[in-house]
Amino acid sequence: MANPEKQYLTKTKHDELTKELEYLRVTKRKEVAEQLDYAKQLGDLSENAEYHEARDEQAKLEDRIANLDALLKSANIVDAHHTESVTVGSIVELIRQGKTDSIKYTIVGSEEADMTKGKLSSTSPLGAALRAKKKGDSVVVETPSGKVSYKIIDIA
Repeated sequence: MANPEKQYLTKTKHDELTKELEYLRVTKRKEVAEQLDYAKQLGDLSENAEYHEARDEQAKLEDRIANLDALLKSANIVDAHHTESVTVGSIVELIRQGKTDSIKYTIVGSEEADMTKGKLSSTSPLGAALRAKKKGDSVVVETPSGKVSYKIIDIA
């Protein structure tokens, strides 16, 4: 895996990635091998689009397997927990300067980030700014449209 930084996963995400890895190793590898065999039977490999497509798919598959394997071997599994400062696994309630509505994010590892589900990567600009901060602290984050300030309302 190219990123030597610590990776964090929830138990749920770890289990999900473990299942994906098993599926890729057992089922998908067999499917791709069958596609390659079929494509080889079509003749001249230098002009065989099906063969080249199957080889590309095989390379992508093996890359995903290697990345998942490395991630799962090195990942730290975290649980949602209550601490006084923001860490991976914390649920943070923020209010953006100039706004009245608060927003909640669960701080997760980069593999698990999904803003539509309120899962903020600990390595994103906002996630990194929040790490180790406490309730009542403010953080300033550089965005494409300028600096934005957030105040931490609660940490769960």
